Amino acid sequence: MASLQADVTLVGGGIMSATLAMLLHRLDPSLHICMIEQLGSVAQESSAALHNAGTGHAGYCELNYTPQGPGGQVDIHRAIEINTAFDLSLQFWSHLVTSEPQIDPRAFINRVPHMSAVWGEANVAFLKARYEKMRAHHLFDTMQWSQDPAQLAQWMPLLMAGRDPAMPLAATRVEQGADVNFGALTGILVNYLQASAPFTLLTQTRVTGFSRGSGAGRPWRVKAVNRATGKACQVESPFVFLGAGGNALRLLQKSGIPEAAGYGGFPVSGQWLICQNPDLVAQHNAKVYSLAPVGAPPMSVPHLDTRIIGGEPCLLFGPYAGFTTRFLKQGSRLDLIKSVRPHNLKSLLGAGSSNLDLTRYLMKEAVQSHSQRIASLASFLPQVKADEWQLAHAGKRVQVIKRGADRWGKLEFGTELVASADGSLAALLGASPGASVSVKAMLDLLARCFPRQLQGVQWQERLKQMVPSYGQDLSQDAALAARVHGYTRGVLGLEP
Repeated sequence: MASLQADVTLVGGGIMSATLAMLLHRLDPSLHICMIEQLGSVAQESSAALHNAGTGHAGYCELNYTPQGPGGQVDIHRAIEINTAFDLSLQFWSHLVTSEPQIDPRAFINRVPHMSAVWGEANVAFLKARYEKMRAHHLFDTMQWSQDPAQLAQWMPLLMAGRDPAMPLAATRVEQGADVNFGALTGILVNYLQASAPFTLLTQTRVTGFSRGSGAGRPWRVKAVNRATGKACQVESPFVFLGAGGNALRLLQKSGIPEAAGYGGFPVSGQWLICQNPDLVAQHNAKVYSLAPVGAPPMSVPHLDTRIIGGEPCLLFGPYAGFTTRFLKQGSRLDLIKSVRPHNLKSLLGAGSSNLDLTRYLMKEAVQSHSQRIASLASFLPQVKADEWQLAHAGKRVQVIKRGADRWGKLEFGTELVASADGSLAALLGASPGASVSVKAMLDLLARCFPRQLQGVQWQERLKQMVPSYGQDLSQDAALAARVHGYTRGVLGLEP
């Protein structure tokens, strides 16, 4: 059996693993990093361009991040958190672009305005309250508001064409929004590492199990098999990261660390309607988010997006959620069943019993006809033509189920880092906002798993070079936020 020694082993070839690899390489160029991917190339699952919305989630347009309380007050706390987290990604990407001339930002990020649009008196009142609350904060001080039909027709001509003029409608707009091709970005990072770092990429390689050595440090032995040749191999490493998207849960269970107890997963599938008619595509340049149907999960917030993939624009509408038992798009129908363990059965039953409406909603979505999907698109585009839109399947998302303090189990819609007590193994579970906050997630991982190195002067200095606001809070420092925004928007081409 072939054996390989590495300082760091990353299981999964998506944006999370690629981001962690690049951070670690910049912090310590001597580290030998091994990435294991079970498919033939990287970024083929959740990070693939058409498997996610491509929205650089900054809290500008996502109405589910700003809930309205019973008294009418809008809570923008979550939007602030996501905005500052995404800004860490922008800073890191800006560092890479300025330090590596071969990295072209236009290959993975483009300016696409972020908008929220609603119709109906109650929804317009909510959006107005949201706008006023957000506009007062320096992170959102460029947000615009309009109820003027002429202005709205300039911002979103497709949505206004043929619409009932008596229907109350309003929108907010932030010009500096971003469309991000996370698949392209992952490829850029991995290609750079292959050319410039002690880096080994094992594709077509499926991890089958884990064991630990003995003695000081007790390195992990990651057991794997090449899917093309059937040959077994083993990678020995003092640190392992499980960044395998939906499959991270099952790999975490295989690791046997006690911290995995109680965790389960609820898989959700997604679909898009895609339009590539150049005449129609040319009439829309924005990511327009609206309100989710009652009972829908947060990732099902409907939006009409301009996407730029391979330099070519297209339009996406969705996502349409659906029920699935697969943890990956190319996974097995038995993934959900195989993830059930005695330690998480109680969590799964508890979360399931308290989310029956969600399950029914997903099953209903899964059996929709094309005409039904077009009908929901018609609420955005009154003059939609069905033959201009085709159905495409997005990636799978496995939502976190964990033990609840006051009930058997609860369903989470964010991401969660699970790490062993000694910091030698970590896994990232969950989904939204996912890829957009990959740098924040991996900085949190460094704090959990590399605390000694992170406290050192060398790592601190290098992190501040890569992320100028590292250790500071942009939400509390308007002057710093203005400087950082000027830097990142200029480097990445996000300034209007």
